[in-house]
Amino acid sequence: MDMNFAGSSASRLARLAGVALVVAGATFLATDARAQTLAMALEPNAGSIAHDAAPNRDSAISVDESAAVPGALRRQIVDYPTSETPGTIVVDTPHTYLYFVLGGGKAVRYGIGVGRDGFTWSGVKSIERKTEWPDWFPPSEMLERQPYLPRFMAGGPGNPLGARAMYLSGTVYRIHGTNKPSSIGQHVSSGCIRMLNADVIDLYSRTRVGTKVVVMPMTHPHLVQASPFAASLR
Repeated sequence: MDMNFAGSSASRLARLAGVALVVAGATFLATDARAQTLAMALEPNAGSIAHDAAPNRDSAISVDESAAVPGALRRQIVDYPTSETPGTIVVDTPHTYLYFVLGGGKAVRYGIGVGRDGFTWSGVKSIERKTEWPDWFPPSEMLERQPYLPRFMAGGPGNPLGARAMYLSGTVYRIHGTNKPSSIGQHVSSGCIRMLNADVIDLYSRTRVGTKVVVMPMTHPHLVQASPFAASLR
């Protein structure tokens, strides 16, 4: 065999092998790059995870929820002469109002939903705990009456406790939000005091653990009606 021919053939084979390796390497790198790109597209961004893990659920509250209640049940500053000290909550059960006493003969008045017939109560309590977007564990008494209810519901816009809950000392009752704004002004609950979510957020920001809560009975003879001259809160 001609040695020059053999050397030339070997050289061509080596070059061809080298080209093949380069092509294979490029194909592998391109495939790997596509795979990494696909993986990155499918895998949530770490920043997104952090954001989604703690969503601002308050932003999910409907701006139109107050449209479900009459004007008189919307949050207002009203004349409210009382001997209760500023910072006290007074629940006017018969008229479905809750007052946060400001002092100087004024109060913030909110429309509320209260206990239905047979489930109203009265007394002087205090706020013993406050929770944002609370989980719901229906009390055993409620489960006995309504066994179809869930035993647990995580906090969120669909939860019947709404955006905030303020737990009243020595009771199973709460002042809380609602996912049924049309129930404000009604006697519909099992004893808890319902508020529009925007209103319960406002009240929550004004209160602290230990805040005094006076719940009036249905037949209280000295309930104070608010002045018709009310300044709407924005």
